[in-house]
Amino acid sequence: MDSTSSEQNVQNAVLSLSSMTPSRVFLDGDVQETRDYLSWLDLNLDVANRVKADVVIKPEPATLGELFAYMKQASAKVAWFECTATIDDVVHGSMWYYIGCGECHTKATKGATTLMCKKCGKSEIVAVFVLLGDAGEELTGKKAAELVESYYQANDSVGEDHIVPVPRALIDTIGRTRAFIVKVLPLEAPEPEANLGENVDEEPVNEGDDHAAETVKRVADGVESECVKRAKCG
Repeated sequence: MDSTSSEQNVQNAVLSLSSMTPSRVFLDGDVQETRDYLSWLDLNLDVANRVKADVVIKPEPATLGELFAYMKQASAKVAWFECTATIDDVVHGSMWYYIGCGECHTKATKGATTLMCKKCGKSEIVAVFVLLGDAGEELTGKKAAELVESYYQANDSVGEDHIVPVPRALIDTIGRTRAFIVKVLPLEAPEPEANLGENVDEEPVNEGDDHAAETVKRVADGVESECVKRAKCG
């Protein structure tokens, strides 16, 4: 057995190539061990076709500028980027959390009396608050439900001119440098959605267009108000 551009190793009937660069492997059919190995592969095709993703997929570091440039390319494919960024501001006037499915964290859809999840195909779900996906708790040290509850408590019975736009824990993230792993999907590949029937009260895709003009009490009315009391985590 011979190989180029890589260091080959055979352990427990597994051929391993240590290099991430493209490699060629040459097998000498006159060697008995090679014939034995190929015979074993023929009898174990499921193992032969198995790919260990954490070995094959290597994170590609990029700046935020490079990430945005890649996203604008018409030929952009599914890719993972590892970005290091310093938080220099927290935008006010936009929704900083959303109510999602407790299982998949997809934004929940309002039904007549329940919250539904299109992705899971469920007409009644246990909802949770979601902040920056799974990164919110790591950034702030608090679960999304705690931040939402403290947000409404801080703004309870205050005038509209004195409303705190975002929790203090988010403001405190300014100046911190963190590493982010970002997955980029092509525009023509939206998330699959299950059919929940026709009685679905669709919510706008943009979660924060009208949030800035609302008072805390107005936002608290309806589903959000009850979810603050019942949400488990985010």
